[in-house]
Amino acid sequence: MELNNVKDIENAVGVTDDLLTTVDVLIAGAGPTGLALAVDLTRRGLRALLVERQDRLSQGARGTGVQPRTQEVFDDLGALAALQAGGGNYPPTALWENGRIAETAVMIEQTDPTPAVPYSNALMVPQFHTQHVLHARLRELGGSVLLGTELTAFTQDSAGVTARLRGADGQEREVRAAYLVAADGGRSTVRQAAGIAMGGPPLPPGAAVLADVRVDGLDRDHWHRWVLPDHGFVSLLPLAGTDSFQTMIAANSTDTSPESVRALLAAHTHLAPEQIREVLWSSLFRPKAGLADTFREGRVFLAGDAAHIHSPAGGQGLNTSVQDAYNLGWKLGQVLRYGAPAALLDSYEAERRPIAERILDTSSRLHRSGSLRRGRDLHQLDIGYPDSPLSRELRPGTAEGVPRAGDRAPDAPCTTADGRPTRLFDAFRGPHFTLLTLGATDLDPTALPADPALLRLVRVGGQDPDLLDTDGHVRDAYGSAPAALLIRPDGYLALAAPAENATAPVTEALGAYLGAVTAQIAR
Repeated sequence: MELNNVKDIENAVGVTDDLLTTVDVLIAGAGPTGLALAVDLTRRGLRALLVERQDRLSQGARGTGVQPRTQEVFDDLGALAALQAGGGNYPPTALWENGRIAETAVMIEQTDPTPAVPYSNALMVPQFHTQHVLHARLRELGGSVLLGTELTAFTQDSAGVTARLRGADGQEREVRAAYLVAADGGRSTVRQAAGIAMGGPPLPPGAAVLADVRVDGLDRDHWHRWVLPDHGFVSLLPLAGTDSFQTMIAANSTDTSPESVRALLAAHTHLAPEQIREVLWSSLFRPKAGLADTFREGRVFLAGDAAHIHSPAGGQGLNTSVQDAYNLGWKLGQVLRYGAPAALLDSYEAERRPIAERILDTSSRLHRSGSLRRGRDLHQLDIGYPDSPLSRELRPGTAEGVPRAGDRAPDAPCTTADGRPTRLFDAFRGPHFTLLTLGATDLDPTALPADPALLRLVRVGGQDPDLLDTDGHVRDAYGSAPAALLIRPDGYLALAAPAENATAPVTEALGAYLGAVTAQIAR
């Protein structure tokens, strides 16, 4: 369902009176960030209104790399299978000289998956396909995007945000939301209206033409590249799941017309103009880097490019942005659905801004270096929140390599008690917390909240297990010591405690933790 007028808003989210539409969260911008957040909030049973000023989802391949950690996010959101169906691996790079391939090299390093890391390589997916998949998932959950609608102004008070929307037909309407999230890109209207400044490291000046083209005479087994005499370059990447190529032309031109794109490719490669059959989309790219001074102003949050702008070097921008949404989504859900203290939302900036700053430094360094090698350090699997106020490690000591509170919770193949194969990610999938107990424990399940939408208990081994560590993969991932591990809805260890002979301390610790993230405190 695509919505295009004021009446569509009323039908989609309900009208409380003749003048005001009320929702839980208003999201400005239907790029990957806004769509991912809308999916997460909608599956939590919240009313999320997603508005996009363009009359359709943005076109163009743009960012193409979905890193392994982001694939785990999309797995949880129920979108990964469709992305994989339209994606693929990055091919080796072919360097052309004098009309022939002079050498080939592997730019994107490939690693084998492991039981703990099922998605071990960047997945090449054109950004328009990522957006279409997320949009389809949102519609499947009963959500929608209001296209051709611009957020023109907003005010906020202690109870919420009142925003004015203007539709494609010129009609205006006010919407009242508990919170507003700016996912409206690097030039964010919301960020500017909120008075939040953005600064960042300078990048070498320059511009490049980015376009999606259909080309004859090139194989689809290589990422083709030509180095120009002035140190510029032209590249043509065969886009997985399509018959087109993404081209980047760094050749002292800012003309993005189809005629110019065709002429530039013909001038700087061995291709003849007639071999560039069609220019599907084009844009001018200027490298920028920036970080917002704060990710929050009252009831207004910044996410994605509205909060941080990256060089495309390393393929970090889209991935960091989607993970912003994933971090913020569960916290808004806890506050709005389960009555968690509003102070929980302070942890969004505390956790995500340092990550964005670190990744901004990485992408800027790669941009300046010109290095083309991309490895595991860009997969974002090692990102964690050990210093977060939401991370509580209560075990007196853990073996080297065992994940601690704040770390990503690894996957592990295992079996159900009746022998069916499954995996820990299947147990974690969904908007709930997961209490994972390993080995013998005298923890009393009746001491836990009863709502399975909030918390699910999964026992591996011990008495009356839910899962069996048949091949030892859980032990390899989490260690052999009995433990009680509380997994956050976004797949990070929230609390880690010894489980054996520790009913009272663990129950007390769980009660204290859950009291910080929900009004439903452990009994």
